[in-house]
Amino acid sequence: MKSIIVYASVHHGNTKKIVDAIAEKYGIETLDALETKEKDLSEYDLIGFASGIYAGSFHKSVIEFAKNNLPDGKKIFYIMTSAMGKDFSKSIASAVEGKNANVLGAFSCHGYNTFGPFKLLGGTSKGHPDEQDIRNALEFYGNLL
Repeated sequence: MKSIIVYASVHHGNTKKIVDAIAEKYGIETLDALETKEKDLSEYDLIGFASGIYAGSFHKSVIEFAKNNLPDGKKIFYIMTSAMGKDFSKSIASAVEGKNANVLGAFSCHGYNTFGPFKLLGGTSKGHPDEQDIRNALEFYGNLL
């Protein structure tokens, strides 16, 4: 099964840490949506969209990439890191709407956050994603296969 994860990891590299661990273990391709705006994804069987969460939403580069490049009828999944460790996949749903995508699941974990006033406090979710978060992400991806 040929897989790719399209991601954006801006502030502390939280999302990239998770994506890189999956890519290393499973030998899959990754693509930084901040650097690449277009790619033909038709050859991939499984496509992941990964992002830190910014004001309750996936990074706009990942949303735009999905909207402009996701072919019809693909199996997809979501990965997100945030201070809250919640599922914010609804924020990207409109980008894949109408593409007959089969969403296989979503993984979310805490990510170190120093946005706005949290910087004054030394940040929240410090140390995350940690080794347990990475193990959980690897298990999540393995279960998709």
